Amino acid sequence: MVHLLNVYTISAFVSLGGVLYGFDIASISDIIGTEHYRAFYGNPLGIRQGGITAAITAGSLVGALCSSGLGDWLSRKVAIQLATILWCIGSSLQAASTGVPMLIVGRIISGVCIGLTSALVPIYQSEIAPRKIRGRAVSLQYFAIGLGTVIQYFIQYGCSFLHTNAVFRLPWAIQTVPAIFLFIGLFWLPPSPRWLASKDRWDKALQVLAFLRTPNCDINHPLVLAEYKEIEEQIRLERENELNSYSELFTTKMRRRLFLGMATQALAQLSGVIQLLYYIVYVLRAANLNPHNPNPTRTLFAAALMYIIFTVGTIPTILWTDQWGRRSSLLIGALSVAFWMYLIGGLMARFGQPNPVPNQPSTWVIITHPAASRTIQASCYLAAASFAMSWGPVEWIYPSEIFPLRIRVTAVSLSTATHWATTFVLSLAMPPLLRSIQWRVYIIFGSFNIGAFIYVLFWVPETKQRTLEEMDEVFEYGEPVWRSFTGVPYTSRLDVLAHEFEIGKLNIHNIIQIDLHNDVERNGGRDIVQ
Repeated sequence: MVHLLNVYTISAFVSLGGVLYGFDIASISDIIGTEHYRAFYGNPLGIRQGGITAAITAGSLVGALCSSGLGDWLSRKVAIQLATILWCIGSSLQAASTGVPMLIVGRIISGVCIGLTSALVPIYQSEIAPRKIRGRAVSLQYFAIGLGTVIQYFIQYGCSFLHTNAVFRLPWAIQTVPAIFLFIGLFWLPPSPRWLASKDRWDKALQVLAFLRTPNCDINHPLVLAEYKEIEEQIRLERENELNSYSELFTTKMRRRLFLGMATQALAQLSGVIQLLYYIVYVLRAANLNPHNPNPTRTLFAAALMYIIFTVGTIPTILWTDQWGRRSSLLIGALSVAFWMYLIGGLMARFGQPNPVPNQPSTWVIITHPAASRTIQASCYLAAASFAMSWGPVEWIYPSEIFPLRIRVTAVSLSTATHWATTFVLSLAMPPLLRSIQWRVYIIFGSFNIGAFIYVLFWVPETKQRTLEEMDEVFEYGEPVWRSFTGVPYTSRLDVLAHEFEIGKLNIHNIIQIDLHNDVERNGGRDIVQ
């Protein structure tokens, strides 16, 4: 019997949380370029437009910080359902907004949802996935972000022909649809087996593992029992420490991991690619502005192509990140994005000039150099593709897997909060920076990418193919990070335990005192998804 629900389908469905984030990126990016939006909200420029864009990241910061308590208390699954309710409220307020204040309030509430889902969805995916495909499962979250931008763009493009305020109201209202699907669908998905174990619901945890790892819910399968045993041993050792999650985060043993999680999230935003996605309409118009013959449709199509490239660029990471590793992805991505950012800045500096048209988002534009304009456009696309194949997915994979269970949600919430705090500052600052320091902003982003390359080279260890319970070994190995895992003879402890169960050295009665096999067989595994 083939499960309709398995690790791939569950991870893909819960990635609808990423679609919501993508919807917001595309909606604000496209809408700020429409005449109806500018007319209704008083042509917001500079810090005012930055405040509108950044409002959702301010809410996301709050949501990320709240994810720690909610994820451990309600479970990852139920907390995500709560987030979808907030998204529907926020989107409704945006669609019905009568001015900038109401629009900002709606975006803040929607942002709380994004903060919760961006922290909890990768945790949920990493906790249900086996070690060999964990990177692939979590990468689906980032693919969903790109997919959301593409879908929302075409919704926005279709609405652009309405010639009323529905140009921006209808896309914001349609954002509620995936949230509703996610809320309802989560009732049929299993809770995280590691969360169940942390609440001493051991029988249910074993059932969920059997459901996720075997086609017939076989709780006696060696790999199921081995993973169950590994989780049990990890939780027992964690409880012997008798530390609460916040106090342990700042111990010598965990400080490094916390810094790595937070730095990875921050540097991904400082790459500048997410800001290109938010403000691509501004960037492309500055690169190819003709004040005597503006062509907004051409700019919208150019923006759509960038969203499509961004989405397709995540596919190689989904397929191969568990083989080529996290470190190599980050190193190559940082150098690639740095090159494209320097190229954009250099071309803008060499061929640009002060904007002859007043009250525009960009005060420095290219007018009569079509080759430079096309090169900048291509560089934006290639920067998005480079980011999507590297930092984009890995910034969510890495923090969700490096922390032990007892502090995982708390640590990831702080890492994700760093993501949103950085995004908030950049989203708020980008419009005024485009008007003040102009092309230099791309040089700054390029330099941040060079700094990110150095950071990964000397401080980020490899984590591919390790189980979540083996991360202590990765960070306490003692070798330089560039030698972590790679080239070291390695046999997973999970494989060793599975072999011991297979040869009879261990058996199920060593770790659990009740036989659930008849219950699982009778119910066909259906009860575990309630």
